[in-house]
Amino acid sequence: MSWLLLTIASAFLLGFYDYFKKVALRGNAVLPVLFGSVAAGALVWLPFVIWSAWAPDSLPYRALMVTGISYHDHFLLFTKAALVGMSWLLGYYGIQSLPLSIATPIRATGPLWTIGFAVLLFHESPSPKQWLGVAAILASFFAFTFVGRNEGIHFHRNKGVFFMIGATLLGATSSLYDKFLLQKANLTPCQVQAWFTIYTTLILLPPLAFWLRLPSRKKFHWHWAITAIGLTLLVADILFFTAIAQPDALISLIAPVRRASVIVSFLLGIFLFGEKQLRAKGICIAGIITGLILLS
Repeated sequence: MSWLLLTIASAFLLGFYDYFKKVALRGNAVLPVLFGSVAAGALVWLPFVIWSAWAPDSLPYRALMVTGISYHDHFLLFTKAALVGMSWLLGYYGIQSLPLSIATPIRATGPLWTIGFAVLLFHESPSPKQWLGVAAILASFFAFTFVGRNEGIHFHRNKGVFFMIGATLLGATSSLYDKFLLQKANLTPCQVQAWFTIYTTLILLPPLAFWLRLPSRKKFHWHWAITAIGLTLLVADILFFTAIAQPDALISLIAPVRRASVIVSFLLGIFLFGEKQLRAKGICIAGIITGLILLS
């Protein structure tokens, strides 16, 4: 399958991934929900890690091989796990405190920050069309601040907004790092996903233990959506990594296409959660999508 079709399929699943997060976090503690969802993905990969170590020749598909990497590669993947873990933690807190139809468009501005990093760190020069895309995203983001005020959300002092912006910045960094891991470090999509998922689970154990010792911690209750979060992301990410690993894949196009998941999240938020201001938010999202297309 072409990298573009893989990216579109990944974007569709990401929309449901955001929906399951919102469902699982309603009236629930963030840390155990995040840990449970990540652990669900790790439990899927752990048998393949053991299988690859003990009887690699019996694996039905060589693409499922997840061992045979160096200590340096393990360090690279542990670094990715730390980066993604912090991004997810901020994103979970943000999506819990904001309407889904506002939280996910903020996250969809990720390619804007990727362009910014490319300009500042790598001295790249975006084309006039890309600068127009940047302007469209910024204008749409600014328009969202006025839409949010009608729901009592003030972007300049709302913690949920800052959480989502932090998650987006870390996510943009992770996208650049993924390209390095899959094209420069020559790791396979399965190696990246399996080990970073396992390492993220381990990284989240100390914060979870600290949370359990808090006397005034928020109550946690199990919800089926926690498992759905992990499994949906598992499939969405393997499609994403497989797309990036293809030699002709363009990260400048993959990033904005993948963020089209905001359309699915937006519609689910409006029709399943009954969130308000369909028209105003729809116009803002159309502006963001237009900007993403121009950035491609």
